[in-house]
Amino acid sequence: MTIKYVSNPHRKQSRLAVVISKKTLKSSVRRNLIRRRVYEYMRIKLPNLNKVYDIAIIVTSSDLINLTHTEMSDQINQLLKQTGIQKNS
Repeated sequence: MTIKYVSNPHRKQSRLAVVISKKTLKSSVRRNLIRRRVYEYMRIKLPNLNKVYDIAIIVTSSDLINLTHTEMSDQINQLLKQTGIQKNS
């Protein structure tokens, strides 16, 4: 998983996109399942960001479908800490 972000001071709220290519995971049902899980987790995390950002989470591996919610959230938390866009709490 990869996170790309850019600060957007013209908006009042952050925006999020989850990208999973057909090359990564052929089944649209499984792509949408991953997308929904990431969106739901990030919905809770968006108020904890430093500023207003446009964020794209790019899923590059189909292994995410087999992860539990805790494992997936740990991965996303680690990425958010590496980027420095999450408030320190």
